[in-house]
Amino acid sequence: MAEKRQDSAGEARLQEEAGLNERLFASLYAELRRLADSKLRQYPGMTVSPTTLVHEAYVNLAGREGTRFSDRGKFLSYAARAMRGLLVDFARRRQALKRGAGLEITQLDTHIDAPPADGVELERLAGALDELAGFDPRLAEVVDLKYFCGFSFAEIAALRGISERTVQRDWEKARLILYRQVGEA
Repeated sequence: MAEKRQDSAGEARLQEEAGLNERLFASLYAELRRLADSKLRQYPGMTVSPTTLVHEAYVNLAGREGTRFSDRGKFLSYAARAMRGLLVDFARRRQALKRGAGLEITQLDTHIDAPPADGVELERLAGALDELAGFDPRLAEVVDLKYFCGFSFAEIAALRGISERTVQRDWEKARLILYRQVGEA
């Protein structure tokens, strides 16, 4: 009997968390769609719409039990990682169709205004970013918010509750680390 009460209490908690995440997603939907639209403009070969990208990111979020976000910044950071993963998956599928077509791999430019030329470089960057997240999640979060979401340093500082200069230092450090990792690949 006590076991059944624990199970139902656990289910109730999960449903409550899902409801909170749904409300957070709904309140930030317009901003997420704007971010997805700006990211997709940087990758003209992507055949996915911003709406699809946002909805796929939500499906990713809804499929995870026990995921809870303490604030808007954490949610946007998670959404950015989910969208990045989806863009990488879409690029991989597109590249799978092109294999054998004489692809040329070039140096990855790390400036925010210069998007990767194709899915191969985006995939390499995502792998390097995952590796960076393994040893310094704070730096990886700055890259997700700056590069993949398009936030300014001031917006990131406000989201994270730190100074803009700290965000700039984290950005420069992350860029150097990623440049080395991608250069070695």
